[in-house]
Amino acid sequence: MHLQFIGIDPETGRDGSPTAWVDVDNADIVIQSYTADEMTRVQCARNTAPGHAQGIPDHETVIRIPARLAPMLREACDAAERAQL
Repeated sequence: MHLQFIGIDPETGRDGSPTAWVDVDNADIVIQSYTADEMTRVQCARNTAPGHAQGIPDHETVIRIPARLAPMLREACDAAERAQL
């Protein structure tokens, strides 16, 4: 696996580092961010996508991505699309 660094939260401190990468081998976007609090997890578990079972599967989690990371996510999406070509 080779991760291409895209960007880090510009307001990150020493104790936080929401970060975006692209796996250049398969074009997946990889995100490090804050673990969602229990209220957010409960809301996500209740508000499921149509046609899907309620809850959060054991192999998945809910994360929060700060809006400040949006420009880096756009760049990661562009990089992922380029990697697929």
